[in-house]
Amino acid sequence: MSTDLSHQRCLHHPERQAVARCPECHQFYCRECITEHEDRVLCTACLKKLVNPRSKTRIRLAWILQAGQVFLGFFVVWLFFYLCGGMLLAIPAKYHDGSFWKSDTSDSDR
Repeated sequence: MSTDLSHQRCLHHPERQAVARCPECHQFYCRECITEHEDRVLCTACLKKLVNPRSKTRIRLAWILQAGQVFLGFFVVWLFFYLCGGMLLAIPAKYHDGSFWKSDTSDSDR
């Protein structure tokens, strides 16, 4: 395989002639697949790696955030049902057996 640029084809577009070689990955690319960044001609994949090097750190820490959100969700649901249970327990027993309503109506008749 010749390293002469005039005989190379684009990695992503085999029907197109290559116009540059990326200094990072050493692959050949056409005009649409390369871009200039800080006086260097780079492919889009290498440019993305250079511009955003902390993406791996964010992925590593993302599971901690997701675990915290799941824990917070369970806590909110537990708190909701705990408070609802407390309100149900605060209802007097007379309400359940029906004597609560009878005592109110009998007092108003007198």
